[in-house]
Amino acid sequence: MSDMKETIEQRLARAMADLETTTAAVAEAEAELSHASCTIRSQDRSVEVTVSARGDLTDVRFLEGKYRTMPAGQLAASVLEAAQEARAVMARRVMETFEPFTRPHESVPELPGLNIDWNKIFGPGVLDGPSGGDRHASSRRLLDEIHEDQED
Repeated sequence: MSDMKETIEQRLARAMADLETTTAAVAEAEAELSHASCTIRSQDRSVEVTVSARGDLTDVRFLEGKYRTMPAGQLAASVLEAAQEARAVMARRVMETFEPFTRPHESVPELPGLNIDWNKIFGPGVLDGPSGGDRHASSRRLLDEIHEDQED
């Protein structure tokens, strides 16, 4: 029976050490992300936006004076398109940073990794936001919605 007790104590010690290592790694990842940002230009290259790791808009720049000749709805669509893309890119970066913590622990496989509800953290639709080939279609949809709102 003493061998069994030692094994349980050893496993508990390993689990506690693993927990301390994970806690330190999570704190390090949070510190790294607290200073992270993502800057994206709109597809039409008229606007550049920057978002924080939390997805907060921290900067908007209008490029090359293009905004002066753009209809208000088109400019709004460009700002929103770039902001949505930046939020999606930053959300993926945050997910990649925390993904290792979602796996079961190697030394104690009975302890599952963190169960993270990404939609709760980022809000609905952020992870489905425009990316790559979707940007044009998303921009057109957004511009159409803005024009429809202006008609009301």
